[in-house]
Amino acid sequence: MKPDIHPEYREVIFQDSSSGEKFLTRSTIPTKETTEWEDGKTYPLAKVEISSASHPFFTGQMTIVDTAGRVERFEKRYGRRRRKSQSEESAES
Repeated sequence: MKPDIHPEYREVIFQDSSSGEKFLTRSTIPTKETTEWEDGKTYPLAKVEISSASHPFFTGQMTIVDTAGRVERFEKRYGRRRRKSQSEESAES
């Protein structure tokens, strides 16, 4: 491996913003915050919107997650989606 070209691979705590669940794993993600883990050591903290603790596939619960207003931004940019009328649907058949 070439020296000084690889990012630092270290232990990082990932915190799910939705559920508050925390995971300690290894990553190269850059972080600005730190927090203390159960072992008393301080680790870099990376906050994520969705993890296995809150994702509907893993929890079995269907929830709508739109924390960043993605639907509103889409509609603002491209206009509101219009639904097909029954006459249009029957014409396609």
